[in-house]
Amino acid sequence: MTASSTRFSRPRFALMVLLGVYPLITALLYVIMPLTDGWSIWQRTLLIAPLMVTAMIWGLIPAVQRMFRGFLNPAVH
Repeated sequence: MTASSTRFSRPRFALMVLLGVYPLITALLYVIMPLTDGWSIWQRTLLIAPLMVTAMIWGLIPAVQRMFRGFLNPAVH
């Protein structure tokens, strides 16, 4: 590899996704919990999971990759 090559860092990507997922799932829970009072946990999860996956695939992950490109793909020396 040349000095300008980059290497994708999975641990850094995992950290950045975690930092984005935590507030996202917390916000979803605050919105969903009052609307699903009395529902079983599996029913709430069935509602939250597709919302979470959609937000991650089309929002959170592309944004993390774009905003933190340099941090996620450090130059190999």
